[in-house]
Amino acid sequence: MVRVLTILAFLVCTLGFPQNEQLFEEATALYNQGEYTKAADNYLKILQNGEHSAELYFNLGNTYYKLDKIAPSIYYYEKALLLKPNDQDIKNNLSYAQNMTLDAIEPLPQTSISKMYNKLTTYLSIDQWAYVAIGFMMLFVCCYIAFYYFKFSTQKRIAFISSLIFLLFTLLSVVLAYLQYSKYESEQPAIVFTEEVGIKSEPNNRSQTIFTLHAGTKINVLEQLNDWKKIEIADGTTGWIPTDDIKVLKDF
Repeated sequence: MVRVLTILAFLVCTLGFPQNEQLFEEATALYNQGEYTKAADNYLKILQNGEHSAELYFNLGNTYYKLDKIAPSIYYYEKALLLKPNDQDIKNNLSYAQNMTLDAIEPLPQTSISKMYNKLTTYLSIDQWAYVAIGFMMLFVCCYIAFYYFKFSTQKRIAFISSLIFLLFTLLSVVLAYLQYSKYESEQPAIVFTEEVGIKSEPNNRSQTIFTLHAGTKINVLEQLNDWKKIEIADGTTGWIPTDDIKVLKDF
């Protein structure tokens, strides 16, 4: 029975790839023809089939931007950026979409060290840092093996020093991957989808509205209580928002 289920799963996946590829090509063609709603529908069908990629999210962001739906546009650009944190095209288009939002929130100031730290850790995604670590580890092993096979002292010295350097880079990549993972786990970013929503001081409608947010604003979810989420915005201000008014980014 297990074998039959495995074969069926394999067949479904095998048949799904050509279908998704066809949907992607049709969506791209519809986008180029100005049929943005139909293009978005095709891209969403690919998501429903279980495929996730930075390219797919990026195209969805572009499509919703053309439809003047800023919140979904920012949402999918941000999801694309989670998978490709250093992609300049995604960053540029995200910036264009963010300029269309109504909320101008001044972020908390950062020191030069904090800026450098954030830039370094987010330069690559968690998976990319892991791949880099594996690559340096393979180079370390090759140099370490070469050290034993080389006959001349100069060659041995070069191989030994190179192996130490690659080992250092391996450890550095692992540390950066861990720091990126820790940051990823500690944050729960989301996008406001309601056109205008009042942020409450407590998780109920009877409490005071302390400030207002609009569609497209990025927030960070701190905790949840029933149908309310406690959030923090870029300037450090916190409050409570109904769960249905936002959409979290890390849902894959």
